[in-house]
Amino acid sequence: MKLKMAPFKMRDWALGLALLATASLCRASGVHTNPLNHDPLVREAYEHFYNLDYPGSVQRFKRFHEEHPGDPQATALLLNAEIFQELYRLDMLDTTFYANDGFLTGRHATEEDPVTRDRILGLADEVVHEADWRLGRNPNDIDALFARGWARSLRCTYVAMVERAFGAGFHLANKARDDEARVLQLDPDYVDAKLVVGVYQYVVGALPLPFKFLIGFAGITGSKSAGLALLNDAGKRGVITSLEARTVMALFLRRESRYKEAIQVVRSLKSEYPHDFLFCLEEANLRKDDGEGMVAVDAYREILADNANPGYFADAQLELAYFGLGDALRGQRHYLEAAEAYEESAWTRNVGPELKIRSLLAAGECRDLNGERQLAVKDYQAAISAGPNTSRVDTARKRLHNPYKGN
Repeated sequence: MKLKMAPFKMRDWALGLALLATASLCRASGVHTNPLNHDPLVREAYEHFYNLDYPGSVQRFKRFHEEHPGDPQATALLLNAEIFQELYRLDMLDTTFYANDGFLTGRHATEEDPVTRDRILGLADEVVHEADWRLGRNPNDIDALFARGWARSLRCTYVAMVERAFGAGFHLANKARDDEARVLQLDPDYVDAKLVVGVYQYVVGALPLPFKFLIGFAGITGSKSAGLALLNDAGKRGVITSLEARTVMALFLRRESRYKEAIQVVRSLKSEYPHDFLFCLEEANLRKDDGEGMVAVDAYREILADNANPGYFADAQLELAYFGLGDALRGQRHYLEAAEAYEESAWTRNVGPELKIRSLLAAGECRDLNGERQLAVKDYQAAISAGPNTSRVDTARKRLHNPYKGN
């Protein structure tokens, strides 16, 4: 008798073989991870995540969360998607914002949404409670330790970047590092844990000493080289942290002025996700910083042209591309075109207040340099009206009285 297999069974069988092959590959390469990370719905959600379709990603992670009640990893996956969706909305995934220490010292304008904040912090608490319950029964539950450390690091990201509560953020980072270091102590091949430990090592190693005193971290040491080494391994072998690790590496290499190395990292990301707007933007940013002025100008213009093709980018924040274009043109002393690009950035729909103020201030300076004083004053006044008192608003007020001369 010939056995006939139903179509849906055949798909299940094929899927089972694929999962077994993936698991075998991970064992062969010495990489361990939570089995949930290989679930097809998780992989599908990540495809949307890395193409910046955050609503599609969040929708799938919500479904996965509902299918795995009480599992801290399922909750952490949803938390990750929710946080990055909000950071993207706030224009806070532009690395030019973090490439120097000005982010730590200046006053910035951010419109925090209280409903979203409560949802994010509620998910972070949920992960910790779920992980604590499991760790109460088995203190060496590696998956629970990883999920708790990851959730703490994500909460740290939110409170530091959005709320600028650096003291609270770095104390969360300390706890996150402890959890992930414990994971690596129990299982050195749980490579995803190297993301949090690597970021911690680099950031603490790079923090200015006065800032460490300010947030109560004096005496706590890190190592930039050790951090980059951990991130490099996570970038090569991580199961759910490979792209995040390489993205962070590119930012840190940029801070070190190692632009060509950073460009290679970003190109590896673009080769996997060519329609990720941020990866395309970051290559243009790096070429600008590396002194490839007109090459960078062309790269920004290519992004804007690609966006004109329907569906090329799931959700392009064009204000970031216009701002980068303005910077690149300004570096080439094309002040008129730079001012126009900055103004396009400032008046793009849904631009965040911080980027709007930065754009208008830069536009005014370029107008001054181009001898267009009246238009410069108009930009400075718009920057002052765009949001609360910030470091750049203070500068705009000064420019109203003293034209910018490039010094």
